[in-house]
Amino acid sequence: MARCRSYLQGLALCVTVLLLVSGVVMIGVGFSTIDGNILVAELFDQLSSSDGLLVLQVFGPITVVLSVVGICAASLDLKPLLLVFSVLIFVEFVAVMVVASPLVQVQAQMDSEVDEVFLNVTPLHRAEPYIQSELKKLQASDSCCGLRRFEDWENQLPVSCLCNNASDLQLISQSSNSNSEGSCVSVDNVLTSAKPQVTDKLWVHTKPCGPILKSYLSFPIKLRIGIISAFATITMAAIALCLVLGLEAYWRTPPVETTVDDFNRVTYEPKPSLT
Repeated sequence: MARCRSYLQGLALCVTVLLLVSGVVMIGVGFSTIDGNILVAELFDQLSSSDGLLVLQVFGPITVVLSVVGICAASLDLKPLLLVFSVLIFVEFVAVMVVASPLVQVQAQMDSEVDEVFLNVTPLHRAEPYIQSELKKLQASDSCCGLRRFEDWENQLPVSCLCNNASDLQLISQSSNSNSEGSCVSVDNVLTSAKPQVTDKLWVHTKPCGPILKSYLSFPIKLRIGIISAFATITMAAIALCLVLGLEAYWRTPPVETTVDDFNRVTYEPKPSLT
């Protein structure tokens, strides 16, 4: 029994340390920037739904404080403090679950909300200059054009939409002008703001940049859901272990000794305490 109790105490100490680590992670993610990409940050700010950032910023410090209390209670075997810690961390657990529950709905509605944000910033040639600049960088690096399609630029296609690199030109040479299923498609020269070409046809990327931006936008939500899920799992384990240790007097069987008299009658008596 003593070995089992020592094992439970060590396990409770490890779980409360993990709870402390999760609180530090919540603080770090909650007060860090979303992404170094200005375009991603700007589009993310336009999402109307809650992104769970406030949950991490508020409950992160609370988790750190309570986990320190739990570590002290578990290491020193302070049963009243273990029970207090269990009650407080359970209250925080319920509050986090209630406040963070809209995140699941946000994740489910992310695609429709992002499409609405994309619609609000089109046509792209009328968008804010810094949005155009960042989008042009993304188009040049990922060989895409527009948010939903290259027509988002209307008749002001930038140079970054053109198929100019070697791999794109090789694909163009292997396809006909009527083939619109490849990575590039031919358009009239008048649809671009680039310098006039010798021919009246230009090749632009058919792949939209929207799916790429959606993956960037959904990553912070998925990360916060993952952190909150890990916090919930660790919290439930900490509550169970601390309650077991705090209520030890109610479940632990007191040691007894048996004696047999001359008539073979067995007598059970509690062993005397060392204290």
